[in-house]
Amino acid sequence: MRLSIVLSTAALVALSPHARADVGDDGDAITDIVVAATRVPTPVSQVASSVTLITAADIAAKQAHTLPDALKDVPGLNMVQTGGPGGQAYVFMRGANSNHVKVLVDGIDMGDPGNPNAAFDFGQFLTPDIERVEVLRGPQSGLYGSDAIGGVINIITKAGDGPARLTAGIEGGSFDTFNQNGGVSGATGPLHYAATIAHFRSGATPVTPLDLLAPGEKRNDDSYDNVTASAKLGYDISDTVDLGLVGRYTKTDLRFTGDDFSTSPSHPAALQSQNDTLQYYTRGTAHVSLLDGRLNQTLGVAYGSVKTSAHTPDSDDTYYVGDRVKVDWQADYAVSAQHTLVVGAEHQRDAIHQPVAADTTLDGGYAELQSTLFENFHDTVSVRYDGNDRFGGKVTYRVAPTYLVAATGTRLKASVGSGFKAPSLSEMFQDYPAFGFFGNPNLKPESSTGYDLGVEQDMAAGRVQVGATWYHIDFTDLITQNASFTSYANIGKAHSQGMEGFVAVRPLETVTVRLDYTYTQAYDDVLNQELLRRPRHKGSVDVRWQATDRLSLDGEVVAVGSFIDGNRDFSIPRLKAPGYATVDLAANYDFSEMVTVYGRITNLLDKDYQSPTGFLRPGRGIFGGVRARL
Repeated sequence: MRLSIVLSTAALVALSPHARADVGDDGDAITDIVVAATRVPTPVSQVASSVTLITAADIAAKQAHTLPDALKDVPGLNMVQTGGPGGQAYVFMRGANSNHVKVLVDGIDMGDPGNPNAAFDFGQFLTPDIERVEVLRGPQSGLYGSDAIGGVINIITKAGDGPARLTAGIEGGSFDTFNQNGGVSGATGPLHYAATIAHFRSGATPVTPLDLLAPGEKRNDDSYDNVTASAKLGYDISDTVDLGLVGRYTKTDLRFTGDDFSTSPSHPAALQSQNDTLQYYTRGTAHVSLLDGRLNQTLGVAYGSVKTSAHTPDSDDTYYVGDRVKVDWQADYAVSAQHTLVVGAEHQRDAIHQPVAADTTLDGGYAELQSTLFENFHDTVSVRYDGNDRFGGKVTYRVAPTYLVAATGTRLKASVGSGFKAPSLSEMFQDYPAFGFFGNPNLKPESSTGYDLGVEQDMAAGRVQVGATWYHIDFTDLITQNASFTSYANIGKAHSQGMEGFVAVRPLETVTVRLDYTYTQAYDDVLNQELLRRPRHKGSVDVRWQATDRLSLDGEVVAVGSFIDGNRDFSIPRLKAPGYATVDLAANYDFSEMVTVYGRITNLLDKDYQSPTGFLRPGRGIFGGVRARL
């Protein structure tokens, strides 16, 4: 994992249809680019936000087949997944709640309106079509509106260019794993295209701790199937006008062990439960470039639908169905060489169809000014207004300056911004009369204000980089149950603060070493106690070695400190969960220009650990496969 990446011209255009970059003799862009921090391609040296970039090369080196695997070592982020592949997976970023992260895929807002808290489930997302992931930390609602309290995760999928290329892969290994994927990409005339299909199967993952089972009771292992298909098309009408279309389809089936609530505390059920999801996402864009490229405008229309069904023995089946329609427009104008103005507007309608019927609309507009005020000093200022038909208007902002001390290679950065999270449709309108609990249509949005200060330093002619960022976020109007436990209310208040630090070293041209450490304090200010599932300490070490022209090796250690959690059914609401450390090894060997064989060992030391409590994470796994390209 690196803080920056050199993009090819074609990949840069895939991120933004009007992106431009200086290009060297080998065809690579010589400027490292990040998009999510400002909504337009910006050199990473001019970005004050804390951002981690994960590339397709990083994913291949570590052989991460699911998004949780790709994100698990990102600083400032704690990934929690209920069991093995396919289990619900959520992110706690800088101490924020699991539904306080905006997730975008090719410009599509991936939040699930049908989910009770409208969160995105990372556990259902496969990686074969990912070109890169940008993890942007800190409140970002000044550009992105609702959900961006803790940060933004922006995923860009692969685009096609050049001659037609075919790819295929197959893999097997522990836990009855059998995965396949294939793809085609290229360009012909004004049309460029990319399409990928992937099948992930894990047939026998032990998830239930044996000490929770009755004496003599057999453990049922989890099984998971995921079929994902995606496509990205582009058509250049002229040098200044182009059209784009992306689509994504995911169908999953998870067999897992639920809970039997006939006793208190509950115990794992003897019979398995089943959870199925069906997801559709698509977005079309039209882009025009005017004034010799100084003015670019993009119009987008997106639709997303998520259907989730759960079958549990001895109880009624449950269904959650929600969808989103979103229309967005953005224009960026290069006022001068030192100033770029970005403005945009959005209209969004969220709806839930089961288990209740309700909808809400939101209209938003934003403006951002990127400036180089003097040499090596860059600043970004943004403000946004969101109007919701349920709770009214909300204004958010962000200011993010950065300065490079050229004489010492020291980069200073800071940011201050606000965020908000609109109440979910379920929180407002779903009632549970049998339990005397009712939704609250008068809920206000949750809010945050955060700031950070950081420094980064290059040493040893760029072979060593060190950096540290201190942050603080205040959360207000958090939605929680009222005092009588009959409804929701905006009565929660919390704060988080901490530090993210890194050291990146290249001792040899063929070896890179990166160390990351995160310290997080996250507290409920009403109850004066630590928030759940936010470990104070997290660290990782990644070593990558290009051993020969054909052989590359990657070794990674991820260590997570103890954290406060509840037991499986929260009959014990607060307990101290022990920390853990895992070791993963991966090797890739280019047998030829067209064939790569690979293998990996996950959880090398076979660490027995639970995260969250009551759900075992997979033990040692051994996997191998082949990737082919033509």
